[in-house]
Amino acid sequence: MKDVFIPMTSIASGLGQEAADDLYCLPIQIVNISFVGRPDHWVLVDAGMPGSADDILAAARERFGSDARPKAVILTHGHFDHVGALVDLVRHWDVPVYAHEQELPYLTGRADYPEPDGSVEGGLLAKIAPIYPNQGIDLGDHVQSLPADGSVPELPDWKWIHTPGHTPGHVSFFREQDRCLIAGDAFITVRQDSLFKVLAQTEEISGPPRYLTPDWPAAWDSVKRLAALRPEVAVTGHGLPAAGESLAAGLDKLAREFDRTAIPDYGRFV
Repeated sequence: MKDVFIPMTSIASGLGQEAADDLYCLPIQIVNISFVGRPDHWVLVDAGMPGSADDILAAARERFGSDARPKAVILTHGHFDHVGALVDLVRHWDVPVYAHEQELPYLTGRADYPEPDGSVEGGLLAKIAPIYPNQGIDLGDHVQSLPADGSVPELPDWKWIHTPGHTPGHVSFFREQDRCLIAGDAFITVRQDSLFKVLAQTEEISGPPRYLTPDWPAAWDSVKRLAALRPEVAVTGHGLPAAGESLAAGLDKLAREFDRTAIPDYGRFV
């Protein structure tokens, strides 16, 4: 996966946003990573597109200083666009990686994800989905399971929530005190199968990317679970951070109408 370059981007690429005082969302091409914490103690959530390690390292230095090194890398899931730079980053930083136990086969070289579904209902980015890598990576003993009690290593104010559907071990992260949510791809804030909407980053609270979501009933349950948290701010894997009334209304509508608006009418996983 290291040598794979996916030639697509958006107008937001490289333009980070402060979702909270200690939560920084950075789009790289068409996917977001998050820096959580402050210069003396921070973690990286997700690891971007293949070939993006240098961009992530540069952004970390700009935000946290020349010796920037996270306490850990924590993953929402292991799809190619969320772990694309991970092998290089772990080699550079030598820090632990945490993920849900059901993601570990894809992160230790034991399994590959299902091939993306180019037949699914959707726009151009769905049709070209077969070019996206589905291979797992091998982090060896650098990766370990998230704690079973829901705590998040190095982030004591956060908890992890199992939000499967997009992948078996997909998780989201929630901080009760200010109702900040890092949702990964459990839901996203852009219609990811539409090339125009991805390029323009048009806000639309949407279900997970259709071409890489094999379990739609579980995905719907996960959206309902996140909507019930009533988040004030959400950073998702794709699209700009959302907040306030637009987030609340959009997420409530998605939870109610998921079968009509998110689940495709046809496709291999339907």
